[in-house]
Amino acid sequence: MGLSTHVLDTMHGCPAAGMEVALYATSGEQATLVKRLTLNHDGRTDAPLFDNASLRPGTYRLTFDVAAYFKARGVQLPEPNFLGRVSLDFGIAHADQHYHVPLLVSPWSYSTYRGS
Repeated sequence: MGLSTHVLDTMHGCPAAGMEVALYATSGEQATLVKRLTLNHDGRTDAPLFDNASLRPGTYRLTFDVAAYFKARGVQLPEPNFLGRVSLDFGIAHADQHYHVPLLVSPWSYSTYRGS
């Protein structure tokens, strides 16, 4: 299955439909944009970020535009926002395995884990 992600909005108790996400390949301090996308009605991507054939071992970053998502939902956020964008840096050691990187987020907190 390659690499996938989804986001759950813990403030409203629903998928984060419409959140903007960017995927980068990283090498040290350098990050190269791979793709940008918008999460669907289920807070997921319509297709894997990488399928098994294109996933490679290495380091990556997912950046989630949290503040823009919550502002679009009408949440009154302070300026500056506590969370603007959430970036998750992670490694792929075994390209033959599925890597799922979920994000659970509110305007004030987030958590992640390697999902299945």
